[in-house]
Amino acid sequence: MVISPRKGLTTEIVVKAAADLADEVGLPALTVSAVARRLGVKDASLYSHVKSLDDLRTRIALLAAEEMTDRIAFAVVGRSGKDALVAFADMYRAFAVERPGRYAATQLPLDPAVTEGTAAMIRSVELTHGMLRGYGLVDPDLTDAARLLRSAFHGFAVLESNGGFAHPRSLDDSWRRALDALHHTLVHWEAHGV
Repeated sequence: MVISPRKGLTTEIVVKAAADLADEVGLPALTVSAVARRLGVKDASLYSHVKSLDDLRTRIALLAAEEMTDRIAFAVVGRSGKDALVAFADMYRAFAVERPGRYAATQLPLDPAVTEGTAAMIRSVELTHGMLRGYGLVDPDLTDAARLLRSAFHGFAVLESNGGFAHPRSLDDSWRRALDALHHTLVHWEAHGV
């Protein structure tokens, strides 16, 4: 995508181009210069839209969180229990595998002052907690279960993306068995007061 200087850049165009490039080359390989080349402009043109590479990565993380949350929300609407868990997990995995640069950005430690109150972050927590409340969980078990799911989904998706599963058994079959086990765990979650 080359942007005509007459059309001008917007922050949204810069961030979207950077996110697309991160998906292609990997977030660690992303540079401001590479984004500028992608857009057909000089590096300096980007600095009126983003402060630094760190700022650009933060903006990619926020964009990706919004995109991922929208996909998950669409998948889980009207579902509960195992149906909701599977829909949530499938969208999580698909996003992580299909959008690896964006997904990597969502895993960056972000400044809470920047992310606090952002709609995507709030919706992400609400979606996760809403799905888990369908299992009758309340805090602190709700938080513990959310951490378990995130760890399982993240681990599987990252290993899959990196070619970490060499066994010939179908990844989809293993994924389904993992979700069956997580569902069983959530149904039989024993509340432990703090």
